[in-house]
Amino acid sequence: MTARTKVLILGAAGRDFHDFNLVYRDDSRSDVVAFTATQIPNIDGRRYPPTLAGPLYPEGIPIASEAELEGLIDAHGIDEVVFSYSDVPHATVMHLAARAQARGASFRLLGPRRTMLRSSRPVISVCAVRTGVGKSPTTRHVAAILRARGRRVAVVRHPMPYGDLAAQAVQRFAALEDLARQHCTIEEMEEYEQHLRQGHVVFAGVDYQRILRAAEAEADVILWDGGNNDLPFFQPDLEIVLVDPHRPGDESRFWPGETNLHRADVIVLSKVGTADAAQVTQVRAAARAANPRATLVEADLSIEVDRPELLAGARALVIEDGPTTTHGGMPYGAGLVAARRHGASPIDPRPYAVGTLADTFARHPHLEAVLPAMGYGEQQVRELEATIGACDADVVVIATPVDLRRLLSIRQPTVRVSYTFADRGSPTLAEQLDRF
Repeated sequence: MTARTKVLILGAAGRDFHDFNLVYRDDSRSDVVAFTATQIPNIDGRRYPPTLAGPLYPEGIPIASEAELEGLIDAHGIDEVVFSYSDVPHATVMHLAARAQARGASFRLLGPRRTMLRSSRPVISVCAVRTGVGKSPTTRHVAAILRARGRRVAVVRHPMPYGDLAAQAVQRFAALEDLARQHCTIEEMEEYEQHLRQGHVVFAGVDYQRILRAAEAEADVILWDGGNNDLPFFQPDLEIVLVDPHRPGDESRFWPGETNLHRADVIVLSKVGTADAAQVTQVRAAARAANPRATLVEADLSIEVDRPELLAGARALVIEDGPTTTHGGMPYGAGLVAARRHGASPIDPRPYAVGTLADTFARHPHLEAVLPAMGYGEQQVRELEATIGACDADVVVIATPVDLRRLLSIRQPTVRVSYTFADRGSPTLAEQLDRF
């Protein structure tokens, strides 16, 4: 018999599991020795369970740290290293390729034909070139348009399986109570809560073949809510991709965001109203040059504040979306914009950071005026609560999609900042959806 090809999959508890399920789980010619993990805390050291790994892997598959890359290649004689996560600079991908090839292994990126599932329903995807572009409010806007047209919509979210992987194989969320019942982290709730408040059913999990079938059973249209600027897991019939004028040049510097840009049917130039005019011009030109066949739609994020009178002259602790301000690279978000717009002075949260929050600031030195809402587990949630409580601030600005007041005890007065998609001239997204 020919020896099985020994494979190591580099991931972050998301696409890596999906790629395995579609390409390797039932392939008797391949032997996936391990996954590695990065970006997300507390993933390495676990196992991909046998119930998901299939009969070729009765013991499951170990998940190691990406730092162990060379040691794993040497110890197991790895033939092929497969890169399976997203929102990273192109140079990072190639540095990993260099490390793998220096140890003698091949390095591989799996393509969309092998990793996109076909649906019996129309699929609309909303993706981006970077994390934190405004994709989530755009997805909610698209879902609302479809519902207004009388379509039953199932929102399928990019995976965030941070708990019991076997129990999270197929998740369905229809009410806020489902978030607690399924032990969601803050990061998960940030993506699901607003959909639920608008009456949208959300699916997520680990096994996207089963997730797709469940979504198809109750929807006319599947709406792929792409996270971490990844490629869709389902073959889209209409691909909407967002670009960010606050980060000009990033549309061609990140994997697989640049691929999304080249694939797009509709490009949304987001956050135009708060970006520098020259940067808007630069990104508009870059998008048109990269994909001249796509329709370009320009949009804003409309920022709303529930109690703006508390901000005038106040010293404010601003809490922003965690992924946007950490690996998304944004030094601020809607919270800081709103705080300054209404006369507040943001404080530096770094001296008050507790536990892993202090580590987060050390890893992301660009953060000095906002506190990222990290909450990948109960310990980190409590550390976030302690950090907020220790801050010498007159008011706390909560600009996260999930209302942290439901989850944390906050002693200071709070101001809630929210943001929604807003068309900016014509063509509009609604027009593109009607044409579709």
